[in-house]
Order: sequence, then structure tokens, then C-alpha cells
Amino acid sequence: MSKCELFRGITPDELNIVFGCLKPKVSSYEKNEWVAAAGEKFDGLGIVLSGEVVVAKENAAGSRVIMAVNGPGEMFGEMAAFSGEGVWPVTVSARTACTVMFLPAGKIVGNCERLCASHRQLVINLLEIVSGKALMLHRKLEYLAIKSLRGKVSSFLLEQYKRAGRATFMMPMKRNELADFLNVSRPSLSREMCRMRDEGVIEFHMESIKIKELESLRSMAE
Repeated sequence: MSKCELFRGITPDELNIVFGCLKPKVSSYEKNEWVAAAGEKFDGLGIVLSGEVVVAKENAAGSRVIMAVNGPGEMFGEMAAFSGEGVWPVTVSARTACTVMFLPAGKIVGNCERLCASHRQLVINLLEIVSGKALMLHRKLEYLAIKSLRGKVSSFLLEQYKRAGRATFMMPMKRNELADFLNVSRPSLSREMCRMRDEGVIEFHMESIKIKELESLRSMAE
């Protein structure tokens, strides 16, 4: 939980007090088991304590679009928590065996019985996280607006390069998950990445990527 941005600036002792107010629920799931299903009753913000989950949404044609892959300390459900709909807008599944803690949204923004300063910090952190997720979704829309497959792949690799701060990094998603994220087919994605490898722009092995021609990659993303 120390990795979770929601608890930034809150000490372990203060966190115990906050949990006394919120009374969270902790559940464990097996690989590929549904953690939450779109349309079901919303049961609180989810925080991954161990393992990984995939947050996805199906479009009108029934195709899955991956919104995020979350690991320990990362959160899901915050965008829907205060929408008033009362149901999950996405499906969350266990990418691996995992443990998830659910925090009731109403108690987070409600009046704190103990008037603790840590609860106020929790709300401030939540607002910052929601703002960041909104910007991330805006970025995903930018990916979807890119017409060429090569442009989508190049833009994604450049973003991961900036995050890692080096030319060699590990992809945060498996190939099929990346295809869903970019809203393209898995075979088309694999063929395009192989072409980019053959042209000497990138190298890859499993989830490891090395950018060999940064300027070429930038020009492809334009």
C-alpha cells in the first residue's frame, strides 16, 4: 500500500486510523477470474495489493479495448466512483492471481467521524489521481485518432521511452494486450513490429524493446 498514490503523505499509523473510518473490503482472485463486470453494482475503488488486473471495455461490436493494466499499488474505478450511475462501466479481470482492496467511495468524501487530517489528504490525493487518469484517457483518444498502425506503434514506444528514460525498456503489456489497447489486430501489430525490426528501427525479445533509431521512430509518429 505504500506504493499507492492514494495514500501519499499519510503515515502507516495515520493510515490505520483512515481504514478504521473507511472499513475496506479485501478479496482475492484467481488468474482470469472477473474482479468486476461492466453493468454490475459498483462496490468501491479498487486498489491492487498483489498481482495484476486488466481494465477493459467492450465496444458496440463486442471487441475488447484495454484501458489499463494495473499492478500492486495501482487503483481502478476512481473515474466511476462519483458518476452517480452506481455500476461498473468497465470489466476488470485478474491478469494473474491477485488480491484487491475495495474502498467505499461514499465514505472517502463523506464526513470523517474522527475529523482526521489524513482523511483530507486522502481526498486531495484522489482528486489528483482522477485528474491524471482523465489526462491519460485523453492520451488514449490520441492513439485511437492516429490513422496508421505504424504511427500508433511508434507513438506508444516513444511514450514508453520517455517514461523509462532509456532506449531499452520492458513493455508494460503483452502483445495481445497492446493490440487491444491500440484497437488493432494482434497479427497486424506483430507484422508491423517485425517490419520495424527488419528496418533497423527497433529490436525486441519477448517484452523487452530497444530503440535503435530514435529519430526515425519520431518521424514515424508524426
